[in-house]
Amino acid sequence: MAEAYIVAALRTAAGRRNGALSGWHPVDLAAQVIDALLDRSGADPALVEDVIMGCVSHVAEQSNNIARNAVLASRLPEKVPGVSLDRQCGSSQQAVHFAAQAVMSGTMDVVIAAGVESMSRVPMFLPMTLPRKNGFGIYMSPNIRKRYPQTPEFSQFMGAEMLAAKHGFKKDELDAFALKSHQLAAAATGAGKFRDEILAVEARTAESGATGAMHVADEGIRADATLQGIAGVKLLQEGGVISAANASQIADGAAGLMIVNERGLKKLGVAPLARIHQMTAIGDDPVVMLEGPLPATTIALKKAGLKIDDIGHFEVNEAFAPVPLAWLKHTGADPARLNPLGGAIALGHPLGASGAKLMTTLVYALKNGNQRYGLQTMCEGGGMANVTIIERL
Repeated sequence: MAEAYIVAALRTAAGRRNGALSGWHPVDLAAQVIDALLDRSGADPALVEDVIMGCVSHVAEQSNNIARNAVLASRLPEKVPGVSLDRQCGSSQQAVHFAAQAVMSGTMDVVIAAGVESMSRVPMFLPMTLPRKNGFGIYMSPNIRKRYPQTPEFSQFMGAEMLAAKHGFKKDELDAFALKSHQLAAAATGAGKFRDEILAVEARTAESGATGAMHVADEGIRADATLQGIAGVKLLQEGGVISAANASQIADGAAGLMIVNERGLKKLGVAPLARIHQMTAIGDDPVVMLEGPLPATTIALKKAGLKIDDIGHFEVNEAFAPVPLAWLKHTGADPARLNPLGGAIALGHPLGASGAKLMTTLVYALKNGNQRYGLQTMCEGGGMANVTIIERL
């Protein structure tokens, strides 16, 4: 069977809302990553056969097929197509899957999988709120309402509360996990563990434009975070356990990977960083919504013929603290291997970019830690999950 290899992987450091990346048009930010992948791999731009790009909010500056627009803003020739996809938070992880499937099929040899989201310039939920304000309705169709009569609308925030209640997590446990995320991310940044994976880009703010400085560190990390400070943040709903402090941060960012088959390796004349070992995507309960990574991991490990202890590093997206905690409880994985460099609570969650962002971190973590297998998983809106297992080469 043909293989899929990762030969280059890069991400921007995440920018906080209205922060260091808020002055970048998301198309141009994504193009920066594409150009950097060409530089990092040494690939002739003409060898790239497609750009598959995840993005969640396909509206305004991210509308009209942002993948194709990013191609046109990059050094890639016009002949390179682009396609944008939305699997909610797992969009660019799914882009990796589609790129891998393309090169494994032999229909393409060199594909870029990427993701981008500017949550400063294209606010979360804008694709839903804008049509509503103009009388164009919402996604909840009559048949969906018939199937889920007790659910006026699917909500990730309610899902997070349900997940915490189902698995018995108290607020102090969630807050302690959030604090650890900041501590691990601060330690990793201080030790230079993200240096190889971060693409330095000019810091540009929406308010003042170009600053003349380079943005090289994830902006949301709070090295001085305290449990008392996290505990004091207002709850999202009265009587609940979820707050902005134990949930992922709104962020801007872009990330990408170059994925090739054996022919692609020969064309580029490069050595691979990793091999994509297994890919799984499942649907799950859309009401609880965020529990998909649990059964998806079980399925992926079984298909791969691996046990949980065979995996040296886990990247489980910290959309909300109950998600990785429930995943840990379900799998029995070694807690020290779960998000050891921090997660989205500290590092930010730029929606459509997060899948490629976490995959980039996983690739370099395996390389720097001399570990063989790594596993990445994401909970996704609508009750879905992706799992990817990669092998360091």
